[in-house]
Amino acid sequence: MADRSRRRARQGTIASAAVLALAACNPDAVPVGPRVEVDTIGDTIIVRTLSGSVWNTEARLVPEVSIGQLEGADEYLFGSIGSIAVDGDWNVYVLDEQAQQVRVFDSGGAYLRTLGRRGEGPGEFGRAEAIALLPDGRLVVRDPGNQRVEVFGPGAGRTEQWGYSAGNMYFGRSPLVIDATGRTFLSTRDLSREGFVMHIVVVGPDGTPVDTLPEPLSDYDAPTLSAEGESMVLSRVVPFSPEFLWTIHLSGHFLTGLSAEYRIELRRDEGVLRIERAGDPVPVHDEERASTRGFLEGSMRNTQPDWNWNGPPIPQHKPFFYELLAGRDGRIWVRVATEAYPVENENHDPEDPYSPPVVWREPLRYDVFEPDGTYLGAVAPPDGFEYYKPPVFNDDHVWAVTQDELGVERVVRYRIEVGAR
Repeated sequence: MADRSRRRARQGTIASAAVLALAACNPDAVPVGPRVEVDTIGDTIIVRTLSGSVWNTEARLVPEVSIGQLEGADEYLFGSIGSIAVDGDWNVYVLDEQAQQVRVFDSGGAYLRTLGRRGEGPGEFGRAEAIALLPDGRLVVRDPGNQRVEVFGPGAGRTEQWGYSAGNMYFGRSPLVIDATGRTFLSTRDLSREGFVMHIVVVGPDGTPVDTLPEPLSDYDAPTLSAEGESMVLSRVVPFSPEFLWTIHLSGHFLTGLSAEYRIELRRDEGVLRIERAGDPVPVHDEERASTRGFLEGSMRNTQPDWNWNGPPIPQHKPFFYELLAGRDGRIWVRVATEAYPVENENHDPEDPYSPPVVWREPLRYDVFEPDGTYLGAVAPPDGFEYYKPPVFNDDHVWAVTQDELGVERVVRYRIEVGAR
């Protein structure tokens, strides 16, 4: 049947234009490029990178602008950065969760103004946790503390409130997503007989709810461990187990993946784009496994003193990836597993189960794909890059929260640099 037909494209053709563009920018580069297979099964296009990349090397992030200080004017001192956003002029918006305000800086890092403050009235925050920008430049702030979205602009002094129920005072670290058409996606959580049920409320640019979407689910259940105390039951996923992950792409469609394989799916109006990358999973070292197990056992026995391991063993290999992210340009960023190395814990306390003598550090690394599945290559961020506070990815730049050895947080704009050292 025609709609079930399968065809294979010539290897490497999907990336040829990108490779030629790279060669034009750098005549000394050898345009090897990725080796790719493209299959079509029904309405699913499969882009499988067998080897190589457009960049031909691991890219690095070069700092260009830094915002934040250890000492100085209050505007540049951050208590705890929760979320950042960047507009078309590269002005940077920083939500300080401790101060409950958003500070705005120009592209060079100079302070411009402050938006919001703690409170319950218009333009105020109860517990703001994430920010993003609408295509027309308005700032959107997710505030489950006041059970609403606070909108600033257009113009100075103008605010608007979009009411929504976060559900059971649900707070989260997930980024606030706005798609290319100006739709805002708000995660909510409600308690039912089956436990917490999550769904996504989609709000139009005028604040009107236009849809409610169920959370993407998978048949896969991650293996767990449980401990039962006097007043609570503690559950933990077995370390290094695969997980089903999802985010929302700039197109407004779900980007999903089960990390047991390097396979990611982007739902599109015309069908599904499946991105695959060949390779072997990263091993878990025996010592790393033992250290992780010992730490977890100590944690669980704080709840149940006689607790014994009651789940499957820690896997021999790590999942292929830990997180899926979407850039403002439509690129797909995948935080992948890497091989860890041991570091002596200078603050080790033998009496503290949360203080192991050795800690295992896993270098941070992202794989970057174009919206059509072309594998550009890997990016290795520097030390201090706080991945758990969602960065902003846009073309060849990244804005991220960093923390130095003194615990000072800053927002740094990086340029993605390929080839040069």
